[in-house]
Amino acid sequence: MVRVATSEEVREYWKRHIHDLDITSHPVGSRGFFDDLDQYHFEKLHHLLRLVPFDGYRGRSVLEVGCGAGVDLARFAKGGAEVIGVDLAASAIALARANFEQQGLQGRFEVANGERLPFPDNSFDLVFAHGVVQYTANPPQLVEECRRVLRPGGEAVFQVYNRISWLNALSKLMKVGLEHDDAPVILKFSIAEFRRLVDGFREVKIVAERFPVKSRLHRGWKGAVYNGLFVGTFNVLPRALVRRFGWHLLAFCKK
Repeated sequence: MVRVATSEEVREYWKRHIHDLDITSHPVGSRGFFDDLDQYHFEKLHHLLRLVPFDGYRGRSVLEVGCGAGVDLARFAKGGAEVIGVDLAASAIALARANFEQQGLQGRFEVANGERLPFPDNSFDLVFAHGVVQYTANPPQLVEECRRVLRPGGEAVFQVYNRISWLNALSKLMKVGLEHDDAPVILKFSIAEFRRLVDGFREVKIVAERFPVKSRLHRGWKGAVYNGLFVGTFNVLPRALVRRFGWHLLAFCKK
C-alpha cells in the first residue's frame, strides 16, 4: 500500500523551501531578492503574462492558494484587484507580506491549508492556484475548496505538472532530478486525469505550456547540452506537433 503524506509533512517541507531561491545572491527578504524572483519567474513562465489577465480584476476579489512569496499576487494587486494570499507555510506568508510592504501594495495574508480554506462559500471572483495542486496531500479536496469559495460565474486557474511531457522524459533520460522532487508529495497528471480532477466546474479549458528555456540552475556538461543544443532544437519544432507535451498544464475554469 502506498503511503500518503500528511498535510503536516507537506507544511514542514515548504517551511524550509522557497521556489527559485538558488537564482539570487541577494539576502532573503531584501528588495533585490524579490526583484530577482519576479524576473526569473516571468522569464521561465512568460506564457502567464499572455494567458492570465493580471490587470483584469480591478475592484474584484482574488484569492491565491499557495501564494509563496507573493510574486503572482503582486501582479494582481498592481492591476487593482483586492487580493488575499494563503499558504500552508508561515515562512512563505512572512515573505509575501514583506514583498507587498516593500512595494506599497495592499493585500491580506493568512497561513491556511488549501484543503480547508477559512472563507465562506461564494467569496471570490478569481481563485488562482498555480503550482500547488501537485504538492498537496489531497488534490480533489483542494480543487473542491477552490470551487466552493468562488462566486457563481467566478473563475479558477490551476496548474499541474504534465506526466507526458518533454521535461519529465528529459529528466529520466539525463538522470537529472526535477525541482522539489524530494517533496513529500509531487504529482504529475495526464491531460485526461487533470480534466477529471476539475470536472466539477461548469466550463473548463486546459492549455499545455512551459516549453524549454535556458536554465540558470543546471551547470556542467548536462547544463551545456541542455542550454546549447536541446532548447534551440526543441523550439524550432512546429508548436502544433509538441503542444501537448508542455511541462505545465493549466486549467481555466468557470463555476
